[in-house]
Amino acid sequence: MDGIVAIWKETGMTSHDCVFKIRKILRMKKVGHTGTLDPEVDGVLPICLGRATKIAEYITDSGKSYRAQVSLGTSTTTEDAHGEIVDSKKITHDLSKDKLKEVLNQLTGKIQQTPPMYSAVKVNGKRLYEYARQGVEVERPTRVVDIHKITLDEDSILLDNGVITFTIDIDCGKGTYIRTLAVMIGELLGYPAHMSKLTRTKSALFTSGDCITLAQLEERALNPDAVREVLHPMETGLSQLKKYLISDTVEKRVKNGSVMPTPPDWSGKQNEPVVLYNRDRAVAIYHLHPSKEGLIKPIKVLWID
Repeated sequence: MDGIVAIWKETGMTSHDCVFKIRKILRMKKVGHTGTLDPEVDGVLPICLGRATKIAEYITDSGKSYRAQVSLGTSTTTEDAHGEIVDSKKITHDLSKDKLKEVLNQLTGKIQQTPPMYSAVKVNGKRLYEYARQGVEVERPTRVVDIHKITLDEDSILLDNGVITFTIDIDCGKGTYIRTLAVMIGELLGYPAHMSKLTRTKSALFTSGDCITLAQLEERALNPDAVREVLHPMETGLSQLKKYLISDTVEKRVKNGSVMPTPPDWSGKQNEPVVLYNRDRAVAIYHLHPSKEGLIKPIKVLWID
């Protein structure tokens, strides 16, 4: 069984929990997720099955969309609602929509973020959350992330008991921490802040409308045809990458992993993956040869008959 099943991950489980359960439900070993979602976060989690596990990283590296609730007035150790409060400042007046939109515009585009201590980023071979649990503070690497768009739900702004909450929709690139974005919004507004709720609404081309729950998958598991009805082809997970069409003759060379001359109409830049298709089927992923000019080299061969 090869393809991608879009799971709506419920709160209370990790991405790895989903993989473990699907392995049991479908009785197959080759199952992989496409990007970690914290246990407290629900939403879209594409799961790759069989041959499609080869392309999981390309879904992981693609754009994501989130719906987040931001709380102004308190900050926490984890930058979300599950950490201990480390700072607070009572808010006594309403926040104008214009001021908030101005701040959101400042955080749109390429911005620098420092990952939270409670995150899976590795420093010296150890994940930051492991240091945090031991009470050890380490220097964290600042990195550039891409925020494509932030949209304010104007009707969501609420002042209650000295805390302002509001909801935003974010389209962003890989490696973005929405928790940290919430903190940055607070800093620009002059208040401690944290992310109080988060849902992933899109991953690559997969949206909530494409998803089923683990319980729904389990209901279908007794009938392989019923499972295949909800499987998306591997090509869906590669649709954000550039394409190049090849012939039956070239396909035979590609399946053998051959290094080939760069076609005159090749559009891929250095280190940019391009998917080679024969008709509608993705056969392999190639890029410009890193050391030999005029050649293209396989990154992954997806089909070997």
